[in-house]
Amino acid sequence: MLFQIYGETALYQLLGFVLVFTGLVLANEFARRTKTGGIICFLVLPAALTVYFIAIAIGARAGAEWALNNQTYTNMNSWFHYAKLYAATAGCIGFMMLKYKWSIGKTEWFKVFPFAIVAINILIAVASDFESGIRGAMALKEFGDRWWLSSENVWLYGGWWNWVNGIAGIVNIFCMTAWWGIYSSKDQKDMLWPDMTWCYILAYDLWNFEYTYNCLPTHSWYCGLALLLAPTFANHFWNKGGWIQNRANTLALWCMFAQVFPLFQDNSVFSTITSVYADGVMNPAVRPTAANPTAQGVVSIVALVVNVVILASIIKRAKAQKKNPYKQEIFTDQRDFREAMERA
Repeated sequence: MLFQIYGETALYQLLGFVLVFTGLVLANEFARRTKTGGIICFLVLPAALTVYFIAIAIGARAGAEWALNNQTYTNMNSWFHYAKLYAATAGCIGFMMLKYKWSIGKTEWFKVFPFAIVAINILIAVASDFESGIRGAMALKEFGDRWWLSSENVWLYGGWWNWVNGIAGIVNIFCMTAWWGIYSSKDQKDMLWPDMTWCYILAYDLWNFEYTYNCLPTHSWYCGLALLLAPTFANHFWNKGGWIQNRANTLALWCMFAQVFPLFQDNSVFSTITSVYADGVMNPAVRPTAANPTAQGVVSIVALVVNVVILASIIKRAKAQKKNPYKQEIFTDQRDFREAMERA
């Protein structure tokens, strides 16, 4: 079992999943369908939140009680969450520039931006995975187990699975093909990347889920499953070719919500932890006495294998078609690609 869903809170945990998944799907639709929606979500809202975050930091430095006890400060103060929030938001803004052809969004060279920003986001997560692997090894030498307490007071269990999944993330970067194959949809609602078909989506989702499972184990039920399923669901049913835009939109919006209201995941009836906590709880004040890393190990291996297989397939296709897979589209025979191009 991947997650601990049982007892009197089980219905709340399932309800929380449905609410997050549905909320993200609807929020993505609001953000993608009009310029006004996109501007509100990725320019106005982040600007307001930045002022809020700076105020908290200043207040905490000054020793103000309201800031020191603010849930954003106590639960979401690591470098990773801020890096992810602003990197994802930057991606959303860049994607709007491409689909609406704003400023440099009209140029050919800027079409490589989606690859660059996705690669940066992946490398941020890879660095976090490697950090947990290192900290786990340090804890093993000092305490005889792999538990280490993050700056956000979450016990993480670092091990070889972090290294395996980190490598899977690096491989995943090279699974992105046709870096310049970016289009605006006819109705200008979407930035399309047609060559990013189900092959890449599967490889990415497996890698990213394992990342959240390793490094965000108290959030993975939401940011690992619900957050990954929302853009994949939209891409499959009505927004072919728009997966990466869906992913950036939902990721940025979720990061904003989680940064302001972390207790929804951390300390409420909706809280859900992974099976790695063999004691059944995650109490930052008490070092865990047992761990169950089985799922961490299995999923990390699956993620690496799938990413390697997809990359091998890309290389094989590129050779057969005599194409550079990073400059030219190679999944043109797939239904996903054809349906996306019909919208371009």
